Amino acid sequence: MSKVKSAFFCQECGYEAPKWLGKCPSCQSWNSFVEEKIEKNSSVKSFSFGDQKSKPTRIQEVEQSEEFRLQFDDKELNVLLGGGVVPGSILLLGGEPGIGKSTLLLQIAITEKRKVLYVSGEESDKQIRMRADRIGIKNQDCYLLPETNLQTILNFAQEIKPELLVIDSIQTLFDGNLESAPGSISQVRECTAQLLRFAKQTGTPVFLIGHITKDGSIAGPKVLEHMVDTVLQFEGDRNHLYRLLRTTKNRFGSTNELGIYEMLGVGLRAVANPSELLINQDNQQLSGIAIASTVEGLRPLQIEVQALVSSAAYGTPQRSSTGFDAKRLNMLLAVLEKRCGFKLASKDVFLNIAGGIKVDDPATDLAVAMAVLSSNADLAIPKTIAFAAEIGLSGELRQVQRLQSRVAEAEKLGYEKIIVSRQGKEKMEKNRQIQVICCGKIEEVVRNVFG
Repeated sequence: MSKVKSAFFCQECGYEAPKWLGKCPSCQSWNSFVEEKIEKNSSVKSFSFGDQKSKPTRIQEVEQSEEFRLQFDDKELNVLLGGGVVPGSILLLGGEPGIGKSTLLLQIAITEKRKVLYVSGEESDKQIRMRADRIGIKNQDCYLLPETNLQTILNFAQEIKPELLVIDSIQTLFDGNLESAPGSISQVRECTAQLLRFAKQTGTPVFLIGHITKDGSIAGPKVLEHMVDTVLQFEGDRNHLYRLLRTTKNRFGSTNELGIYEMLGVGLRAVANPSELLINQDNQQLSGIAIASTVEGLRPLQIEVQALVSSAAYGTPQRSSTGFDAKRLNMLLAVLEKRCGFKLASKDVFLNIAGGIKVDDPATDLAVAMAVLSSNADLAIPKTIAFAAEIGLSGELRQVQRLQSRVAEAEKLGYEKIIVSRQGKEKMEKNRQIQVICCGKIEEVVRNVFG
């Protein structure tokens, strides 16, 4: 006789409670508890993927071997994963609906020359074939499986023995041993655990597509992100052409990498030089525009900062920013008014990072301040000048990390001058074609730019 146990789970964070609660004690969300039945049946055997048995081994006796990684034709994805995907790893890809998650993994499945099993619980095989024809099928060993039953999927995976397994999506799978509905906390947790066992015991990399909640986090229990080896987050606005792929967790590489893709009619195209696409190539001089030299992970980028300063029409000035921290913008405006004497308290200030990019690099401070001053005075900043410095509360310029790579990127893109902090003067390389201007305070920068 099987024992049926009922419990209540928070659909936001996975917190378990013996009774229904109005407010989750863990994530503080309201009305998020759902009852789920947990059946514990001793006659149900765990799914086996081989005869491998674990036993304790001294760490000195563990055999060391050179780490082998599967390389993709997509160089952006290889960089994000730290040089390729490690066999036996399990990766989770999250993002908003329609951002391009399924397109990216389907593109990998039908273009890589290796055996791939693509499992879809959301689309039929005909729908996937229509999208694959648009992208272009190059792989003759790509198998489609429209299925949501986990046991059936694992049986076919053992039979086909793919080199790569793609699950679209983990919220649609269900295990027949559990009575809860697909997408529930217990189903997501159990299905991921069995896929994790399959990946580790067979050495097959597994890509999981995950849904997100209304606040942008991956849906399901938080333990889902702890179980997987890599978490990738697809960001961007569907109204923009560009998509940002960030690594928020990676056991086999850096977590600070950033990949940029362009959405086209034939799929996603990796952008090799995003700086040229993020900056307006028009030679017309416009006020309120400054070029910031920023770094995402190990990649230097030149981004365009746009500002608009106008008189407050309704008495109360507005402060609005897109792609930049609004609190940091308020801090920079206070520094400009206190240290430089610019009266901005009665004016509306609007800030935008062009291309839909979101930046949190402190080196963008100087470009933001100069864009605001340029718009306020209606004086254009020469497009041959780039900025890379953090601004302190006293108006001083502070040194930023990876200054050499920022200067080299600006020089490669044809900029004639770059303004940095005086603290980094000793570390600057000589014999560069670009002129490096070192300043100590924001007032010196204003004199150098506007005279």
